[in-house]
This record gives sequence, C-alpha cells and structure tokens, in this order.
Amino acid sequence: MSKFVFSRTFQVFGLVALFAALSLPSPGHAATKRGAKKVQITKVASSKKVVTPRKTARFVVGAKRGSVIRVSAPAVPSYGQMAGLHSAQDPLDLKSSVALVIDQDTREVLFSKNDRAVLPIASLTKLMTGVIVSGAKLPMDEVITVTQDDVDTEKHSSSRLKVGTSLTRGELLHLALMSSENRAAHALGRTYPGGMSVFVSLMNAKAKLLGMNDTSYAEPTGLSSRNQSSAQDLATLVGAAHGDPMLRELTTSPGYQVAVGSRTLQYNNTNRLVKNPEWDIGLQKTGYISEAGQCLVMQTKIAGRKLIMVFLDSAGKLSRLGDAERVRRWVEANPVAGKVNLSASAKQVNG
Repeated sequence: MSKFVFSRTFQVFGLVALFAALSLPSPGHAATKRGAKKVQITKVASSKKVVTPRKTARFVVGAKRGSVIRVSAPAVPSYGQMAGLHSAQDPLDLKSSVALVIDQDTREVLFSKNDRAVLPIASLTKLMTGVIVSGAKLPMDEVITVTQDDVDTEKHSSSRLKVGTSLTRGELLHLALMSSENRAAHALGRTYPGGMSVFVSLMNAKAKLLGMNDTSYAEPTGLSSRNQSSAQDLATLVGAAHGDPMLRELTTSPGYQVAVGSRTLQYNNTNRLVKNPEWDIGLQKTGYISEAGQCLVMQTKIAGRKLIMVFLDSAGKLSRLGDAERVRRWVEANPVAGKVNLSASAKQVNG
C-alpha cells in the first residue's frame, strides 16, 4: 500500500470515529460550563445538520465538511408549568399562573388565581431573610467578609462580590433586598449568631408565627427550589415586612453604591417600577429561578387603596411587571370592584 493510500485510509477511519463519538451519547459528554445537564444530539440525514428548537445552543463542527451539530440543554419547566397551572384563564389575561391582590387594611380579596398553590419562590425568600436580620437588631455597621461558603453551588449564579470582599451588615442587607445579591444574602445567614442552621430555623419559625402554614425555607437566598410558599402566605409576609421601616426603605431604593477596595460598584433595583412615577410602592421584591418562574410581590397604593400584590410563575421577566400594570389599570377603572376568584383546586404542587 502506498504512502498516499495509507494516509487517506487513516483519515477516513479517523473521521468516521470522530463522527461516531459525536453522534453517540455518553455519560460524560453532557456536561455544560455551569453544571452537568444531559443533552440530546439528533442527526438529520438529509441535511447532515442537527436542528433544535432552542434559541440558545452551542455549535460543534461535524465530522463531514459543512455539517453542524447543535448541542442544547433542554429548558427546565417551572413547577407551575408541570402542574398545568398556566392553563387557568382569567379575565385580566395575566401571564402569571398564580396571582393574588388584596386590600391591605380590610384583607378583602380583589383578585385571586391559583392562590393556594405551593410553589418555589426564588428570591422572594430574601424578604424573610430581611425580616429575620432586621428583627434581630444586630449592629448594621458590623463588617462581614464574603467567603467561599457564600459562592452559589446550587445554580452557579454569578456575583460582583468576590470572595474576600468586606461590607457592613447594612450594606449586605441593602444589596440582598434591592438588587437580590445572593452572596450578600448567604453571608447574612452564615454570620448570624448560631450560624446558618439557626438562621434557617428562625425563618421557618417566623413563618409559622405569622400563620404561613404553606411555607418552608431551606436557605436564605432562594436559589434552592425547596424554598416554597403560596400566594396567600406571601401576602401575609408582605404585610408583616411592610411594618418595618428599614425593609420598606431598602426594598424600594432605586439604586445603591458600595465601595469595594479601590472600586465603587453601582447596583440597581431589580424592579423597574420603583422608578416609575405612576407607581406608589411601599415595599417590593422580585425573584427568579427556572423552577419558580418570574415572581414579584409588592405593597402599593392604587386609587386610594393600600394593596398587596403577589405574582408567581410568570412567563417572562417583563410579563410579571405587565401583570402588575394590568391589575393597576383594572383597579383604577373599578375602584370598588368585587372579588374575581380563579383559585386552583390543588392545595400543593409537587415537582
């Protein structure tokens, strides 16, 4: 066999082996940059390309010239989606599968939709974190250092607070409530007297004390899907938190700067409605993880009434704000409107 023939034969076998390796799933090839999620690779014989419906994907050059393999981790459905809560219709056409609007003074329910469903609540958890920290009357000028323990190993979320960053307890609380800073919230729980286990126990004890019987907390950030609650319970929490002047101020702060070494970091509120002059917001908190969808709670005044709004498992980041706008316009058009009840029959949703 000539040198040329041997070389061509080796190349052919090499390309066949490479294509086979890319085409067959293996336990290790599914790892992504931020975690190990299984992916599927599908071949389309006619075009020699792999096409998936996902908008975001990684591309790998195929074995044959011009072929492309698109690798994409499947989207994680929210608990509400898995439970079919998005199929519920409502007269306001809200994009959130769970919603509750009540009069803060009279407790009258103006609007409800699946309000007893128990779902992950993402960073709405941080509102209870703030309740515990503020209620403990700990020194807000005490300096706390972010450590490796505060790095998110659950969702691998990013943070601008690097390990070794030192801020006061007050600064960390401000960032946790206003900008939903996960490392700030975790550091607050970790450095609480008695440690993290005591802090989480106090979160759950406070929930029971408030009558939040559908609520359970596993950690102070909301990154864990084991932090769960219902719209009814969250409305109770918003009412209690609104009674704390510090929590009102920090959650509605439009922006905040902190000095980190020689740098100054600018943080903004995760809820753009706090900057909208058409809104009078007394307290708010946003949240998101894939299991929970987009979430929002607020205390606000509309048409002379103090209202508490809860929106869970919304389809998009802007749609939860859109739902709030739809409710506001509805209340303004019907200031003494009766109750609109679309409650789910299921007491609890399990994922």
